[in-house]
Amino acid sequence: MGATDEHGVWRGRDTWPTAEGTELDAPPPAASSYRAVPSRGPGAGQDPARARVIGVVGGRGGAGASTFAAALAARFARRTATALVDLDRCAAGIDVLLALEDTDGVRWPDLTSARGDVDGTQVLALLPRWGPCAVLSADRQRPSFPEPGVVADVLHALAGVCGVVVLDLERAGVVTGESVAAACDAIVVLAPRDLRTVAGVLAMRDRLVGHGAHVGIVAVGPSPGGLGADELARAVELPVLARLAVDRRTAAATERGGVPLTGAVARAAARVARAVGTDRTAGPAPDRATYGGGPARGGVGPAVGPGVGGAAGLGPEARLGTDARLGPGGQVGAGGGFGVDEPAGSVRVGAW
Repeated sequence: MGATDEHGVWRGRDTWPTAEGTELDAPPPAASSYRAVPSRGPGAGQDPARARVIGVVGGRGGAGASTFAAALAARFARRTATALVDLDRCAAGIDVLLALEDTDGVRWPDLTSARGDVDGTQVLALLPRWGPCAVLSADRQRPSFPEPGVVADVLHALAGVCGVVVLDLERAGVVTGESVAAACDAIVVLAPRDLRTVAGVLAMRDRLVGHGAHVGIVAVGPSPGGLGADELARAVELPVLARLAVDRRTAAATERGGVPLTGAVARAAARVARAVGTDRTAGPAPDRATYGGGPARGGVGPAVGPGVGGAAGLGPEARLGTDARLGPGGQVGAGGGFGVDEPAGSVRVGAW
């Protein structure tokens, strides 16, 4: 099924689980050519209203949205069934980021026939796993993407069998309105603190907030021109959910094969999980430094350490509850206060 190696890196499943009733056009040994057609009948036990759907999108290219989406999904997967869904039609596939590109399992091109009452339980069982998190990725070797109706039906099915579904949204699709942002309960915008980001977020802001989802930013620093997180938030008229300092060790870890689950990215993901109202109970710290998929790229070293100065969540932070609205004085409704969460230099790492 999978285990951690001596470096604390999760190695994906060695076998591909086949759900009863699923039709395969190829036998299990030909893993890379699987074409799964989920049952057209109602999925047993599905509850379409159960999952919380959270979208993650970059305010501009290179913002780190895919990495953050993965860290956020890993956070939720500690407590509930979670699926991470790649919706960037022009990218190489989020499985490459997670070192799952050689791991057996269904990708989007395998689901072109999945329409109507898709059985979410079967789809979930056929997806590759990144630690405890199911991953539905694009495929770099088969760059075709299903039509919008298929995407909507598959997401509806996954929402019926998961507690949380995290969507790695395509920025271009959000800007043009050709995305599934309308299905999201909350949308997190990764926002580097620069003027390009201000322009990029403003270009899609109306699309994001127009669907009624709670929308907030993760302010990524440092800023090349001194733009503060609060100034950025005022410019785009969106609350700050967390602050994140760029840590070069994160990029190094992903090159070796996995996304770090400690340090600044993990802390920011924890704060965002609280902010969107789905992670309010304390839990154990991550039991491994990095989730990975296939063999490590160049070997994975020790756990990624704490983030550099300006770590996630210091200073003003918005917590969005199920009915949050910004009111006078920057107050947020049923989700908590929008103000100083804790003094600079102090980060809660255990229970939050």
